[in-house]
Amino acid sequence: MASDESDGTDRHRLPIRRARAAADTPVDARDAAKPAPAAPLRPPAGAPNVLIILIDDMGFGASSAFGGPCEMPVAERVAAEGTRFTRFHTTALCSPTRQALLTGRNHHTAEMGALAEVATSFPGYTGVRPDDCATLGQVLRMNGYSTGMFGKHHQTPPWETSPSGPFDRWPTGEGFEKFYGFIGGDTHQWVPALVDGTRPIEPPRTPEEGYHLSEDLVDQAIAWLGGLAALTPDKPWFTYLSFGATHAPHHVPKRYLDAVRGRFDHGYDRERELTFERQRELGVIPPDAELTAPNEKIPAWDDLEDDDRLVGTRLFEAYAAMATHTDEQVGRLLDALEEQGVLDDTLVFYILGDNGASAEAGAYGTFNEMAYQNNVLMTTADIKPRLDDIGGPRAFNHMPSGWAHAMNTPYQWSKIVASHWGGTRTGMVVRYPGRVPAGERRSQFTHVIDIVPTILEYAGLPEPAQVNGVPQRALEGVSFKYAVDDSAAAERHHTQYFEIGGNRGIYHDGWTAVTQHWLPWPDPDDVVPALADDTWELYGPDDWTQAHDLAAEHPEKLLELQQRFLIEGAKYNVLPIDDRQRERFDPVVAGRPDLMRGRTRLTLRPGMSRLNENTVLNVKNRSFTVTAVATLQTDAPAQGALVAQGGSFGGWALYFRDGLLGYAHNFVGMHTSTVRSAAPVPGGEHVLEMRFDYDGGGAGKGGEVTLLCDGESIGSGRVDRTVPGLFSFDEGMDIGCDSLDPVVEDYLTPRGEFNGTIATVTIDIAPDAEHDPDLVLRARYRKQ
Repeated sequence: MASDESDGTDRHRLPIRRARAAADTPVDARDAAKPAPAAPLRPPAGAPNVLIILIDDMGFGASSAFGGPCEMPVAERVAAEGTRFTRFHTTALCSPTRQALLTGRNHHTAEMGALAEVATSFPGYTGVRPDDCATLGQVLRMNGYSTGMFGKHHQTPPWETSPSGPFDRWPTGEGFEKFYGFIGGDTHQWVPALVDGTRPIEPPRTPEEGYHLSEDLVDQAIAWLGGLAALTPDKPWFTYLSFGATHAPHHVPKRYLDAVRGRFDHGYDRERELTFERQRELGVIPPDAELTAPNEKIPAWDDLEDDDRLVGTRLFEAYAAMATHTDEQVGRLLDALEEQGVLDDTLVFYILGDNGASAEAGAYGTFNEMAYQNNVLMTTADIKPRLDDIGGPRAFNHMPSGWAHAMNTPYQWSKIVASHWGGTRTGMVVRYPGRVPAGERRSQFTHVIDIVPTILEYAGLPEPAQVNGVPQRALEGVSFKYAVDDSAAAERHHTQYFEIGGNRGIYHDGWTAVTQHWLPWPDPDDVVPALADDTWELYGPDDWTQAHDLAAEHPEKLLELQQRFLIEGAKYNVLPIDDRQRERFDPVVAGRPDLMRGRTRLTLRPGMSRLNENTVLNVKNRSFTVTAVATLQTDAPAQGALVAQGGSFGGWALYFRDGLLGYAHNFVGMHTSTVRSAAPVPGGEHVLEMRFDYDGGGAGKGGEVTLLCDGESIGSGRVDRTVPGLFSFDEGMDIGCDSLDPVVEDYLTPRGEFNGTIATVTIDIAPDAEHDPDLVLRARYRKQ
């Protein structure tokens, strides 16, 4: 693709070097010939606005636009006005897909071989985007676009998420002039961990006042785009709207829940059949496609008990309702663009899933997503008493694996399982009137890395050879504009590897060789084989759904593809494969950079808030001490938090209630252990201390708590079980308050604000933590 040579602009090297205008230079400017003003930087004439809408954790068989049960009329509208892509693929996981989407390179090339929170020091897995892989935001901004991002990022290295930065790999450092959203993997949709630019902010309203994150994101996008329309109507823009929905927690206003109540009582096995028939009718799968067999690891619907069906269906209803609610917000944005008169000048990508639907909550679902992140599997009995809270602010709910499997119809497996289409194939619709046919389908093989080159081709922009002085690695995706232009065109994306945590596959000219290495949900009884001992499957070009394993019939073809996987793996930094799981949340085990490395003491001060747990000392699975120097009021009992970490779905707090000093440990939202002082602490300046003596013997164990005031013991007690791996993706550590969703419910001040004065809060940790390789808790939190 050529540069825009008509005005002498070389767009291969970014930022564009603008020629300096020659000028008449007498002493007095009044005597000089007035030079022409510099023309503002713009992309080539005719370059479209670009809108990428990304839905989280939505499988191919979820949206009604692809035959699914989740009513998404706006997605259907966009499909009627645009073109459906029926063989579009992702990486099977959040951070890797997003890094690949924005760079146009494979996720290991862009150093995001896994979640940002479990980065290691191995090439391909560092979580740090290399400077030779510039983002789409950077490329478009440096070519004259306005750029804005709204929603989930999940690409910032976790040790760079503190107020100390650096901010190079926050959205504003990756080419987005405007960012409003959240940095982590998910967030509470009613009380989100919002960031405006690089500044943490509180949600503008409460849930009781009608706040919901998806609505807020679209409000912000509409306002930003309205300002652009007023001030620079001639300047194209790039908007990336990356919803937290439909990732857990599945939060949605009650009227949407009421609208779907009872619609799915037929169960997930029947739903797979119904979805499959609708997909055939829509033509998003061929007439001869086969519905893959039920997953043997998932209980059949008919084998469940009545309570299991009731709870599981309620959990799924929240997912389906959230999908509809999210789609409605997309409609508001498109309507606003139509009112501005720019919708038809906009190249729209509506990507219905950054990976397949998530089965991470296991066979019976969960009331709290942070439970399964810590390998704690809830039972139906745990969830049923809180049935009416599902979808609301007091829940962090996620659906059962059977319903997730149904959302990936007609394919096998789910999110995380990069080997099979259930984990990697999602629906996508492209709309651009006059340039993209209306109401058509395309079945050429496409991948998320193909988005960047496609956009550049439509915008008439070259792939940059250099960005910010750094020679760029070539784009690894292939523009699919050729497929848009000609439905019969031979596909150009011939080979694509897939790998997440040892689940791996290879596609080459229609054939796929795949191996499912470990389950996408916690299972204490699952035996994970050595990577060399995995069983590989082989599927032929005419097998649309990967329904018939041909490995025994064509061993030579299987060997050829296995070798090709190794070649691709070596080329793109996939090797060595790292199949460690939740233990990689611990930076010491993972071997990634750690802001606290080598430190056993951290002193914090008032005003420090929302500190991600990757940026403070790790108090999990070890003994630790918290010491606060504080002055208590003399005319009122002390109230509020000295320090709190996490939230109501996992965390701890050292706080006052009616003058009593207390330590509370919230075990994944299921039980909170609280130890209080025997008597109120009097007013005045004090040194307040909490000592936690860990039992040891593995991760997630309990310990003894001692509370002290000015060196004297004022209370003691026991915590039986502690959070072993992760308090929260979004709730951080606060000094002097407990922001967002609180750890405990019995604060007597708003946001748990401390009513005294804090000088310092110091945390000291024992140097050695317990490192359980799997963090598996084999207690009652699994179905027997």
